[in-house]
Amino acid sequence: MTAPSCWIVTDGKPGMENQCLGLARALGFDPVIKRVRLRAPWKQLSPYLKLGSRFAAGPGGDPIAPPWPDLLIASGRSSIAPSLAARKLSGGRTFTVQIQDPQIPARWFDLVVVPRHDRLRGENVVATRGALHHVTPEALAAAAARLGPGLAHLPHPRVAVLVGGDNGVYRLTEALAAELADRLAALARGHGVGLMVTPSRRTGAANEAILRQRLAGLPAVVWDGAGDNPYLGFLGLADHVVVTCDSVSMVSEAASTGKPVHVVDLEGGSPKFRSFHAALRAEGIVRPFTGALPSWRYEPLDDTGLVADEIRRRLATKRPARDAAH
Repeated sequence: MTAPSCWIVTDGKPGMENQCLGLARALGFDPVIKRVRLRAPWKQLSPYLKLGSRFAAGPGGDPIAPPWPDLLIASGRSSIAPSLAARKLSGGRTFTVQIQDPQIPARWFDLVVVPRHDRLRGENVVATRGALHHVTPEALAAAAARLGPGLAHLPHPRVAVLVGGDNGVYRLTEALAAELADRLAALARGHGVGLMVTPSRRTGAANEAILRQRLAGLPAVVWDGAGDNPYLGFLGLADHVVVTCDSVSMVSEAASTGKPVHVVDLEGGSPKFRSFHAALRAEGIVRPFTGALPSWRYEPLDDTGLVADEIRRRLATKRPARDAAH
């Protein structure tokens, strides 16, 4: 008997692809990754143009063609037409999971996964507290074991510092970067804290320079961008996590550890981000970073596992679709 198969379909953006990968791996799949590029007119009109979706995937991307997978996990606007095509052309055999609000009725998919600060609800909609991801206790332990010897000089408590940066709604200014660096430096000087800092591509060269300059000579490691990102290892080795507020994924991953998560506010925001952060604060999962390191306990976030369980349940009860055509 052939083992079940799984595709991941996105336009290749890491934030989308990683959510899909995390879910696929939680289900036990080693998925085939499809990075698609839409041709006109679907490129301009997706997700609203559903007619002829079998022709939407164009040159420059991976083909969407049989044999169809048993499970297709997709995210992003460019993935919608290929997902609809696979569901229709497989005769409903392909179970389609769309991560994030597709902006079209949820009934066009077998399951839609959205953060609960989105308004979309329905019988086949699962609302999560945070973003899906691939951070697991096993992955953290393995990464910590790899990095541990090289960071043995850092004292405890150790703090993983996850620094994002500018996006569509937030700004990490140089003043805020300096304030964050000074608070971290004070922890290292006054409380013997060991710092493990990983900037992102959005942090910016000027802000990275501020962090490096103000943490120089202290028990601090700032990733220089060379080699593999030590992000997972830092999380695994940390006693506390300090994370900027601009990424739902970073905060969600930090909150999956069960360790105290201290959130750094940046300039800007949006109703969805504010709702996300307010809900996690109300549940006692995160607190604002004030320059101190109080400790607290909470049940680690495991939205990825919960969604995987729901997919297993639905797949176990799935009947051949009598109306897979749209």
